[in-house]
Amino acid sequence: MTEGRIGIIGGSGLYNIEGIKDVESIKVETPFGEPSDQYTTGTLEGKSVVFLPRHGRSHNILPTELNFRANVFGMKKLGVERIIAVSAVGSMKEEIKPLDIVIPDQFIDRTRGRIGTFFGDGIVGHVSLADPICSALAKTLYEAAKSVGANVHKGGIYVCIEGPQFSTRAESLTYRQWDVSVIGMTNIQEAKLAREAEICYSTLALSTDYDCWHEGEEDVTADLVIQNLKKNIDTAKAIIKRAIPMIKGERKCGCVNASSNAIVTQKDKIPKKVREKLNVIFGKYL
Repeated sequence: MTEGRIGIIGGSGLYNIEGIKDVESIKVETPFGEPSDQYTTGTLEGKSVVFLPRHGRSHNILPTELNFRANVFGMKKLGVERIIAVSAVGSMKEEIKPLDIVIPDQFIDRTRGRIGTFFGDGIVGHVSLADPICSALAKTLYEAAKSVGANVHKGGIYVCIEGPQFSTRAESLTYRQWDVSVIGMTNIQEAKLAREAEICYSTLALSTDYDCWHEGEEDVTADLVIQNLKKNIDTAKAIIKRAIPMIKGERKCGCVNASSNAIVTQKDKIPKKVREKLNVIFGKYL
């Protein structure tokens, strides 16, 4: 079996990956509208990769405005089997310092009204999201991070807020009581959609600040985030380049058939247009 491509979704500050060979920019059409930007395909460290800047190359798309369905659909359409997501986050724990890297294994969704499913319009399904991160991919990222000398934390809870504003102090202190590790604005919908699409998903969370809970540190600002992101991005790129060749062979995780028993609508009752629209995602089950 041909090894699937590795997808990279770049967050704030990560708009390209140097070193990709045989580069080609591809505009992908999806039934859900336009993705954030064109996809860059090529070869990195001997592996076939697909890169997408989450907020666009000029960073002109708010977290709320992101077309998550189109972004993940495009990855699936291009043959991606694993997605490494890079995101700027605030730290909610003293031991997670600015410039540290976190590989979270859980999410809390505090967004409002975002679409995080391919189901609907005549087809109903429910996938398990008990463990929303692919443990195999997360382990690879953790080992790669350690090998490049990053100060990395394995596991933890990522609370995803709506934004674009940062948290109030009351919210920040509440999330601390929930034992949250980091706070961001984008990853939960990607994780949900990747699971439905049977794509392995893991996050490289780049800590830039202490949000606004820490009495001994300045409150988070866009300037602070950008300053620390510039320092963190090179580390993230080094981790990705180290992780890519470590990803080998066929997947043996549960992500591979996550949607096999998810669809509850009678197959002959699913509208033809819906079948055609979702053929890329659920075709083998329809």
